[in-house]
Amino acid sequence: MEFQGIHHCAIISSNYERSKHFYVDVLGFSIINEVYREERNSYKLDLAIGNEKNGKIELFSFPNPPQRPTHPEACGLRHLAFAVENLEKNVTELNNNGIKTEPIRIDPITGKLFTFFRDPDNLPLELYQD
Repeated sequence: MEFQGIHHCAIISSNYERSKHFYVDVLGFSIINEVYREERNSYKLDLAIGNEKNGKIELFSFPNPPQRPTHPEACGLRHLAFAVENLEKNVTELNNNGIKTEPIRIDPITGKLFTFFRDPDNLPLELYQD
């Protein structure tokens, strides 16, 4: 098998408009396609991270989705990390938009800077200075 990268990450939101605002207006991801699926009473929003070659997010809405039952250290997907060129600039922008970030840390293995923050549904997101 030959993999070329991660194609997309799917996120289910509890409040579609709030999450759409967060990922589009606050984080700055661009809309590729948005569709309402009447038979599921659900939206599907495809977002580009930088450009589509850098990966995509599929943002879904479903009526009454269950809460995430795990913590970041539980078995399963731990978090979604975004590569950035200037971590401090991005942290300042998040904070200016009312989004709390953890203190900036240094990866003890790579020596690179990183931090964590949460989306509107409390999903763990990471910024990693690449």
